[in-house]
Amino acid sequence: MKRLDREEKAEYTLNAQAVDRDTNKPLEPPSEFIIKVQDINDNAPEFSNGPYHATVPEMSIVGTFVTKVTATDADDPVYGNSAKLVYSILEGQPYFSIEPHTAIIKTALSNMDREAREEYLVVIQAKDMGGHMGGLSGTTTVTVTLTDVNDNPPKFAMSQYQFTVAEDRVLGGSIGKVKTNDRDIGDNAKSSFDIIDGDGMDMFEITTDSQTQDGIVRLRKPLDFESKKTYTLKVEAANVHIDPRFLSGVPFKDTATIKITVEDADEAPIFSSPTYLLEVHENAAINAVIGQVTARDPDATSSPIRFSIDRHTDLERQFNVNAEDGKITLATPLDRETNVWHNITIVATEIRNHSQISRVPVAIKVLDVNDNAPQFASEYEAFLCENGKPGQIIQTVSAIDNDDPKNGHYFFYSLLPEMSNNPNFTIKNNEDNSLSILAKHSGFNRLKQEVYHLPIIISDSGNPPQSSTSTLTIRVCGCSNDGVVQSCNVEAFVLPIGLSMGALIAILACIILLLVIVVLFVTLRRHKNEPLIIKDDEDVRENIIRYDDEGGGEEDTEAFDIATLQNPDGINGFLPRKDIKPDLQFMPRQGHASGPNGVDVDEFINVRLHEADNDPTAPPYDSIQIYGYEGRGSMAGSLSSLESSTSDSDQNFDYLSEWGPRFKRLGELYSVGESDKET
Repeated sequence: MKRLDREEKAEYTLNAQAVDRDTNKPLEPPSEFIIKVQDINDNAPEFSNGPYHATVPEMSIVGTFVTKVTATDADDPVYGNSAKLVYSILEGQPYFSIEPHTAIIKTALSNMDREAREEYLVVIQAKDMGGHMGGLSGTTTVTVTLTDVNDNPPKFAMSQYQFTVAEDRVLGGSIGKVKTNDRDIGDNAKSSFDIIDGDGMDMFEITTDSQTQDGIVRLRKPLDFESKKTYTLKVEAANVHIDPRFLSGVPFKDTATIKITVEDADEAPIFSSPTYLLEVHENAAINAVIGQVTARDPDATSSPIRFSIDRHTDLERQFNVNAEDGKITLATPLDRETNVWHNITIVATEIRNHSQISRVPVAIKVLDVNDNAPQFASEYEAFLCENGKPGQIIQTVSAIDNDDPKNGHYFFYSLLPEMSNNPNFTIKNNEDNSLSILAKHSGFNRLKQEVYHLPIIISDSGNPPQSSTSTLTIRVCGCSNDGVVQSCNVEAFVLPIGLSMGALIAILACIILLLVIVVLFVTLRRHKNEPLIIKDDEDVRENIIRYDDEGGGEEDTEAFDIATLQNPDGINGFLPRKDIKPDLQFMPRQGHASGPNGVDVDEFINVRLHEADNDPTAPPYDSIQIYGYEGRGSMAGSLSSLESSTSDSDQNFDYLSEWGPRFKRLGELYSVGESDKET
């Protein structure tokens, strides 16, 4: 019914059955028919991965693998030759070849040079039917690129180069460049340069510029136009990376000649030495010549030179230099013990061209002379035991000397001439610049003499010798049986026998602790007896003192004769208090006779204050005293704020300036209970 395509469907399965046409009933069981489609060569080979790209090193030998291609054919590979492929090269010969059945491409020609031709286009054909007539075919292209190998040496662009350079060119400065050409690329084109011959091999050097691969000629040593004006160099360029396959008698290097001409320039003065080392004794006289520096002008004109000191290197101006001949002299005294080395800089300047300046360092070493006397190495203080033995070493001392003799120090020790026969002590030289002091006898007593002073003369071996006198302090001390110092003062000597220092400290600590306890006890007791009344010192308008505890009621009113205060004209008698039982009998005071005009209120209050202050039977119990009587002829009127008709804040209280403190004191003596406020 339709055209068949094996590549789309290679097999069909049919189910068939015979049925009665009239009844449509099956006459037999179903049967299966399988139909297979037989292949014919109707599909051409195809390269699904094409076009291809491959690389191979240049100069490769014949048969070098390049790449492999693959073609596919949709026809049946089992039936017939419809899918049997054969490969061939249509274009790319004679440089490359291909295996007919494996499709491997190889080089077919040797000595293919990348520098001559870098890329090749190869056309590959795949044909079915085993390559026979009537078969179908397909093609693809392979681009083959030759990769570089180091098969070419570097070549100088010129065989001879000419450079000129001024004689004052700084060291390391570039003089010129030489260029090479290399047909190779990448690392194969990198070259190194070297000076292999010439009369300036030690004066110049050549290096490679990493960016341009040029050779840079640089100055290595200072030039001198007056001594040599031209130099000739032979330089060589060679590849850094060498391929040993191409070293068959062909050198991968090239050479060129460089001629350098030196030009004259005005040069700075040149010192006869790059550095100077001078020595001078520390006792050298002022203006004494220490040494000399010399310099010359290297130019043909030979300008005169003037010398000076760079004062930044001689801030204290200890040296001078003669501007004409370069002689260095001493300007101030030297002291080796203060500074052994002095480093100054001498400047040489051309008189004709002040811009031409040279500098040279000068190191001046100060030599030692014996100008310091030896002395004790430290502040020695010796201790002598009372129970010491004769000949016992009390102290070993040593000396120091700020001088530095060439052969080292050697000190001599002796006593003062007037103390050479010292009855208590003697000295012994230990032959190692140290001295031992020995006791001549035993039985020293610090009660008789606590401290001894022993002057010792110390001399050195210099020329001339120097000496000094140092005094050693020897203190008599109490020691244990094994010679351990325990006490060195007289007060400690009179302490009870057997009482150690630790015991004394413990006793003292106990005494201090007891004193602290007593002070704390007294302080707490005093705080406990203080009244808990909060006093109001600001408000003095009322004579009622408020107290937190309630009073005794009627007993408070019967404790004192209130009527007496209400009427001072009455007889002031004494009524004993009913709320306490006095321990002492208090004698009643005598009544005061009133004057013609009645009682003096000031005197009355003073008497009451005096009685309250001296009455041992009248502590401040809760009570109240009412002073209703203010005296006759009082211009102030009523002093009680309770009786005031107004409580205006502008009320004048100036009249309290005299009476206020007195009422305050009475209020402290006679506190008011809560039950007595109304009264």
